[in-house]
Amino acid sequence: MIKTSRFELILSLLFAIQWILWAISPISRHDWLLENVLVFVIVAVLVLTYKNFKFSKLSYFMMFIFLSIHIIGAHYTYSLVPYREWFGLDLNGRNHFDRFAHFLFGSAWVYPAKEFYFKKIIKSNGWSSFLALQSVATFSFLYELIEWGAMLYFGGQLGMEYLGTQGDIWDAQKDMLMAALGGILTIFITYIWSLKNEN
Repeated sequence: MIKTSRFELILSLLFAIQWILWAISPISRHDWLLENVLVFVIVAVLVLTYKNFKFSKLSYFMMFIFLSIHIIGAHYTYSLVPYREWFGLDLNGRNHFDRFAHFLFGSAWVYPAKEFYFKKIIKSNGWSSFLALQSVATFSFLYELIEWGAMLYFGGQLGMEYLGTQGDIWDAQKDMLMAALGGILTIFITYIWSLKNEN
């Protein structure tokens, strides 16, 4: 039997509750299903590999934060999340929740990736950081290709909801940039933190 820490059980329970609540009456059930493929894949990989590799509490917490934001985007479709109404923001034009989610992807996933590379591949802070940033950039690129492929395959309203460009022809490039910037910020913060702990 696989032993799970209390912290991981609490995070799992909280995420399951959130997921169920945000699964109720989404704006587009078809888009919700497409967006949740990512959730199903990530959760399946974490569960199946848990016996052989456990991340730190910080890594699991960062994954939890990103997935929690992602299921909100899946509920509303990313371009329709009413964050401006929630926080009383008066922003004209584009809904930037999508950009925020891509930035969060980079900032939240680069640390677990660095941790994995450091423990399993190369015990070097520099190389593990570099490989983690490359991984975030690569997955961001692949996700944009998947979005494009889904748009071509499904077409129509569903394709546009999933793609979520909001009329911006450079949407994919900007999303990848946001992910890269998020990753760089986290690596920079962890580097400064490690320097402080050395002194």
